[in-house]
Amino acid sequence: MHRRIIVPSALAASLLLAIPASAADFVPGAAGIGDSYYPASGNGGYDVSHYDLRLKYQPATDLLEGTATILATTKQNLSRFNLDFALKVSEVRVNGRIAKFTASGDHELEITPATPLEKNKPVSVVVRYAGKPSEVKIDGWSAWARTPDGGVAAQEPDSAVWWFPSNDHPLDKATYDVSVSVPDGHQAISNGVLQSQSSRLGWTRYTWRSNKPQASYLATLAVGRFDITTDRTANGLPVLNAYSKDLGDNAGAARASVERTTEVAEWLESVYGPYPFNSLGGYVPNVTSGFALETQTRPFYSPRQFANGANVSVVVHELAHQWYGDSVSVHDWKDIWVNEGFARYSQWLWSEKEGEGTAQELADYLYAARPADDPFWTVRPGDPGAENQFHGAVYDRGALALQALRNEIGDEDFFAILKGWPQEFAYGNARVADFVRYAERISGKPLAALFDTWLYQPSKPSAPTLTASGTAARADAPSASPSAAGQRAGKPAKPVQPKSWKKIAATDTIHERDAHGGH
Repeated sequence: MHRRIIVPSALAASLLLAIPASAADFVPGAAGIGDSYYPASGNGGYDVSHYDLRLKYQPATDLLEGTATILATTKQNLSRFNLDFALKVSEVRVNGRIAKFTASGDHELEITPATPLEKNKPVSVVVRYAGKPSEVKIDGWSAWARTPDGGVAAQEPDSAVWWFPSNDHPLDKATYDVSVSVPDGHQAISNGVLQSQSSRLGWTRYTWRSNKPQASYLATLAVGRFDITTDRTANGLPVLNAYSKDLGDNAGAARASVERTTEVAEWLESVYGPYPFNSLGGYVPNVTSGFALETQTRPFYSPRQFANGANVSVVVHELAHQWYGDSVSVHDWKDIWVNEGFARYSQWLWSEKEGEGTAQELADYLYAARPADDPFWTVRPGDPGAENQFHGAVYDRGALALQALRNEIGDEDFFAILKGWPQEFAYGNARVADFVRYAERISGKPLAALFDTWLYQPSKPSAPTLTASGTAARADAPSASPSAAGQRAGKPAKPVQPKSWKKIAATDTIHERDAHGGH
């Protein structure tokens, strides 16, 4: 028989491995993820990989019952952690064991597991809950809209807390399975691909899967009576559009716009590269709001977007977000320009494609329409502040910045940047500064001063001086300010309103959500 001899150093190491971390090594996760505009949004200490939501919703009473299973990985030794949620919770289990929980603040669910959680370990959290989302108000407003035949969850920068517990910030993306049971005759619409539909005892269950990383505010749920159209793209992606049955006079214009989703997406692929997700579509519920939202794979459109007739421009805007905002998401909400400036500029490029006014003509007209003392110019798209996060300047001045970039570096590099950026940061997060560095790397030009002028200075930029060299000096490439032709003649020329201007301006209510208590 041979006895194993353990030398002192090895013995000490083995004992260290056997001794668990002391209670002092486990601390609560932060109640916020660190966003500069919304300090209470998101949470620290863990990273979610998947949400499985099993829900039941009764349209007549607005009662939502749910069981959420959340798969995550701890990023520190956790004694306690938070989820963002506002409905009433009845039970929480962590790794299968009953956990203590309490509600605090407007939307914090504080969870204390039966045993502390070690760093870098997988963890499962099951939350059972019920409540009426329409009765929940945070800072005086709600992301849940009641409709005559159901309810809708769609808002920005947050909407999840009204219908499922989450780490509610774009920094923590995850995949989703959403299964919703509704009374027969109603449908439940969510993100991604419809996996199954089954009926039993007067209820129908719809199960959806979104298989690419998705920010929590981009998750959506709509329950009601819808007319649904389905198709497939040339590449085989499923297309599903849904329209409330009671859209009234806006029904035809809504369909005439949203049914062009596939066409618009194929064109956007030529600008931004391959479509990044597993399905396409859109939905128009019977809500009274005026905004639209880029909910991932299936944008939300208010009927009022189509009150003046068909408007494909808003479809362009929301689908452009699938690349700029959904696949590549903000790192911090102050980086909103990397979403909205590009979505607006996509509308300008669509106008150019349709022969209804070039991006340059739109830039000239916008620049001339806003005098230097207009408060529009005091908003800084690169960091507008929470109160101005969805101000029109973030969209329009944000698009002007891109036209200025295009003029500075030329079309070849400009469109290479537009296509390369969503690939470089696919399914991740990015800051404005990341885009500036990327544009400098691709173009080989120093661009910090240009972006500072257009994104950060609280004043109207001066009209660029036309020189003997550079893109802006060419007769076929005027500056992003009043027309080059007028400047060459020694007098300012009043730009002509492009044909697409009114269509684009009609979509300005897409940023109506800035009225909701700073959200």
